[in-house]
Amino acid sequence: MAYATDPIDINRTTNGIVLPSQLSAEVWAAAQEESAVMQLAQQIQLPGSGVTVPVITGDPVADFVGETAEKPVSASTFSTKQMTPYKIAVIELFSMEFRRDMPALYNELARRLPASIAAKFDATIFNGTAPGSNFDVLTGSTAVGIGGENTYGKMVTALSTIAAANGELNGWAMSPAGEALLLGSTDGNGRPVFVPTVSDGTVGAVLGAPIVRSRNVYKAGTPNVIGFAGDWAQARYGIVDGINVSISEDATINTGEEQVNLWQRNMFALRVEAEVGFVVRDAAAFVKLTDAE
Repeated sequence: MAYATDPIDINRTTNGIVLPSQLSAEVWAAAQEESAVMQLAQQIQLPGSGVTVPVITGDPVADFVGETAEKPVSASTFSTKQMTPYKIAVIELFSMEFRRDMPALYNELARRLPASIAAKFDATIFNGTAPGSNFDVLTGSTAVGIGGENTYGKMVTALSTIAAANGELNGWAMSPAGEALLLGSTDGNGRPVFVPTVSDGTVGAVLGAPIVRSRNVYKAGTPNVIGFAGDWAQARYGIVDGINVSISEDATINTGEEQVNLWQRNMFALRVEAEVGFVVRDAAAFVKLTDAE
């Protein structure tokens, strides 16, 4: 894959951040803050070999009984889902002088690296293709258009679609375009339907469920995908051993078009990687929101 710019040309003349060698905890926290999925779904421990997630598929059923009559016996039903981790990684190259002379700029770039992990994770789950088996995506979720008139009624349709799958709406992942659509919605008298909160000027919740804003949700198309809603209590994500940050000063890096010897060029490479997984009990308990009218 070709670089949009020369990967070697990240030096003191570049607009870009000194990164301490041990940043895994900070990078992991930043990735969680950037990812809508990680904010809405529940995290579980994920070993490198994967994990079996128990799923409750049915609850015991109670019934009325007469005095001295035998009580009914019922039991929950269970199933399992496999979660397999897949690796997401990125490597960035820098000159030694860049690290020495531009620490503030380098620190800003290090702050943005975990966002690339979160963006790929979210984009895959919401609008992409699974990297392999035992990794669920929501790409095929039922689409509900909320554009045009009566946006509120269409949001209720999203809720009822989730309820029909025995799900409970407890979270919205909304792109900035989706939130703008909500803020622009008015009733028959021209009054706003969704009123932003005083604290930050955004729509904090709809139909009692909180909104998590994320650019990673959006996908351009006809129509555009602008958000997702669902029963996030049914969703689980896992990460193996946190996010790993590694720095090398003597590796040879393949950029796709050439090999870069870091020692020879007085450069170093920063590598950020994570092994992640995601599963949902029932994808029907999620809907895809579009700007279709």
